[in-house]
Amino acid sequence: MKGYYLTKSEYKATGKIFGELIDMIMRESQSIRCKYCLSKNIVKFGHYKGIQRYYCNSCNRKFVDNNALPKMKTSIDVIASALNSYYGGMSLDNIVEHISQQYGIRLIDAGVHNWVIRFTKEALNKTKELHPKVGDKWIADETVLKIGGKNIWCWDIIDAKTRYLLAIHLSQTRTTQDAKKLMEKALFVASKPPKLILTDALRAYIDGIELAFGSETTHIQSKPFADADLSTNLIERFHSTLKTRTDIIRGFDSISSSRLLLNGFVFNYNYLRPHEGINNKTPAELANIKLPYRNWAEVVKFSIPRKELHEDETPKNREYRYKVDSRNFKSAKLKKKSKKSTSTANVVVTIGDLRKM
Repeated sequence: MKGYYLTKSEYKATGKIFGELIDMIMRESQSIRCKYCLSKNIVKFGHYKGIQRYYCNSCNRKFVDNNALPKMKTSIDVIASALNSYYGGMSLDNIVEHISQQYGIRLIDAGVHNWVIRFTKEALNKTKELHPKVGDKWIADETVLKIGGKNIWCWDIIDAKTRYLLAIHLSQTRTTQDAKKLMEKALFVASKPPKLILTDALRAYIDGIELAFGSETTHIQSKPFADADLSTNLIERFHSTLKTRTDIIRGFDSISSSRLLLNGFVFNYNYLRPHEGINNKTPAELANIKLPYRNWAEVVKFSIPRKELHEDETPKNREYRYKVDSRNFKSAKLKKKSKKSTSTANVVVTIGDLRKM
């Protein structure tokens, strides 16, 4: 059988096609990052049930490029949509129906609730050490919520300048100690006391503010529709917004879970929800906080810890370094035990023992 030889022009055309094909494959692989360590050092790793899998040469893990977190099947966009709907006021049942119609995915209430708990904790952990630059006038108030079949008092305090919600406190009573706890939480967040604080006529505020701030803060007891400078309307608006979420609040089964989720409302209010009254900015922006997230999708996306990888680091030398560190740690434990022992015999570590380490 005679062979076929390419002409010079055919050879050049074939080389060009192969070159473009290789470039296309390289661009495709470089656009995908490892979902565990964000490395671009990945290769295709076959298919599973018709789905392309990838292997990361930096962290030695296999993954699927399905826009989902590691060990999860649901995409980040779907989870973010559920979180946004929840803190927008939709009940779990309505969220399940919404996701089913929009994405064609059938979920259960418990799954959505677990997402809300998990990523609310993540958001609060990332922002708990942030301290806003707030003004000198704060407004405090309390309202009653139905939680677990009981009437629970919800105390809130807001900065009049930035609309930043400084603290939220839940209690079964309305005592001086409850007012004091609210003020102490706000003081921790703001890192400074206010010059003026407005409240309603509840007597618990009088001693509670005195115990928390001393004489450096002026306390004025006002009303919602008083003079604009002395009105408590700002915090009343938040309470009205919160009470429109009655379907969600009704689902709070305990004070501990309700504390977490109400703090989730505070996070959504301060960091993610623009306000018309402050030129469609968030309170965190006005308070000069460098925003860790812009939306719930980023909260979900950056919820897993990312390990920084050095360019010259390879799986081989990382594995070797791990073995050395592990061996040193175990040999140190052996030495520690030998010092405690009353015997004068030397501790001998064989090559076989080192390999087992």
